[in-house]
Amino acid sequence: MSQSSPTGSFDVASLVEDVNLRRVGQYALVVFFLGFFLVPLETGIMTAIKTNESVARSLPFAPPVGEGFTLGNIQFALEQLSGSFFNSLIMSIPATIGSVLFGSMAAYGLTMVNWRAQMGVLMLFVVGVFVPYQAVLVPLARFWNNIFPLARMIEPMVASIPFFQGYHADLVPLVITHIAYGIPICTILFRSYYQSLPNSLVEAGKIDGASITKIYRRIILPISKPMFGVVFIYQFTQIYNEFLFAFTLVTGSDAPAAPVTLVLPAIGASTSGIDFGIRMSAAFLAAVPTLILYVAFAEQFAKGLRTEA
Repeated sequence: MSQSSPTGSFDVASLVEDVNLRRVGQYALVVFFLGFFLVPLETGIMTAIKTNESVARSLPFAPPVGEGFTLGNIQFALEQLSGSFFNSLIMSIPATIGSVLFGSMAAYGLTMVNWRAQMGVLMLFVVGVFVPYQAVLVPLARFWNNIFPLARMIEPMVASIPFFQGYHADLVPLVITHIAYGIPICTILFRSYYQSLPNSLVEAGKIDGASITKIYRRIILPISKPMFGVVFIYQFTQIYNEFLFAFTLVTGSDAPAAPVTLVLPAIGASTSGIDFGIRMSAAFLAAVPTLILYVAFAEQFAKGLRTEA
């Protein structure tokens, strides 16, 4: 250990010798990555609470000073997004639950139950993962608008539900589309988890006389909670932030059923230019539901990742 000399002066040589260079390097890396991730976040927050003039005249990461500070950006963005928030949630929540639950069931049937043509069906799910959105946009629009206009058929029924309006029926085809498109990737994710489970779980259930359905409901489903947390967060984030299907089926940011992803690009834009403070405020508000979901399922998410590893 370094000690000061009897005269009270520091022994520089001993102090340098005691310094652990490896630990110093680790701290330096931590500080570097903290800055790498936090500086853009701090810059975004500062931009969100600045007036447009302050944004133009100050450094991006500098805090607002005097009249450059405003909360009006957040208030304006919240007013613009309030309706689309509701649209996004009533679209994302049922679509996520449906695709995750069906994906879990399909993975169980393709992994822990033996039956003919199993591999052929599994290959169809794998192919479904790689079908690009752009390849199905035109047939999708024709199907939901001309061949099977489900939204128009159920509009009176949706309008009779409390807190809902008739135009919310336009979101039902979008929900079904996201469920169908999300099942393949959810199935593949759950299958990798079920392959790690011992077959003795299913065999023990069969010996006790349980059916395939009962084994899934009583044994497989309870032990799949961590994986449900991972897949639910992943799928909700994908659906909530999706743009192409929403733009094709809801058709524009001025539609009353438009979700957040359609409304967000138009906020803060005008003929005189872009108000970056308003746009940044809207971007932060749009990210709030996914952040709440990550916090709510953080424990299950961490367990699921450890299980996957």
